[in-house]
Amino acid sequence: MEKIAIIGGTGVYDPSILGDVKEVGVSTPYGMMNAVTGNYQGFDVVFMNRHGKGHSVPPHMINYRANIWGLKELGVTKIMATAAVGSLNLDMAPGHFVFPDQYLEFTKARQCTFFDGGDMGVVHTDMTEPYCPHLRKGLTQAASAIAHQAHDGGVYVCTEGPRFETPAEIKMYRHMGGDLVGMTSFPEVALAREVGMCYATIAMVTNYAAGVSPTHLTHEEVLEVMAENSATIKSLLLAAIPLIAGNGDCQCRGTAGPVK
Repeated sequence: MEKIAIIGGTGVYDPSILGDVKEVGVSTPYGMMNAVTGNYQGFDVVFMNRHGKGHSVPPHMINYRANIWGLKELGVTKIMATAAVGSLNLDMAPGHFVFPDQYLEFTKARQCTFFDGGDMGVVHTDMTEPYCPHLRKGLTQAASAIAHQAHDGGVYVCTEGPRFETPAEIKMYRHMGGDLVGMTSFPEVALAREVGMCYATIAMVTNYAAGVSPTHLTHEEVLEVMAENSATIKSLLLAAIPLIAGNGDCQCRGTAGPVK
């Protein structure tokens, strides 16, 4: 049976939605990856806390390669990753879910590929559909089932962090077609595609971005909104698991990855 992974971002730290929870550690060429395994209604699920215990790892210091490699070694085939985001699009209001279909990448110092040459070779991965359409369809159906406002599709702008963006930067991102801004979807989405795993982001809008919002931004504000919506996020994840099970009609697994 395939395994589904949940990557918990800001405010999503609790694996207790699963039964028979066990802690696991995977040694990878990039370092250790720690997670928990469990099950839900007969489905095998892996839960990983992206930011570590106590939100101790900032977005630019996350070991993305170890995390994705480790999930692959655990047998994961599909990933639902949660993320707190700011909105550049007035239609995507605080409290809404967005399931992005494209991204713009503005990170600066992240290790973003498994294919650095040498034994790994050089591979140019197709990213026409970076976020799995099968997973996005299941998430959209799950949001409808729990009667929560959601948007299927949107452009996620990924910045380096950990600082928030300036109003001038946000103005530029809006002109380029960005709908959301966050700090974690890249390189997760690209690394997952390199190893042939389906990947989708569940973006929870916590605020309007700088220059769109009439007030200054704080991390405490983000945490408060995520805490208020934690039950809804859990409901969405649980509703989505049965809907995304099965192979699905997508091309995500067509890429030859480094982990067999």
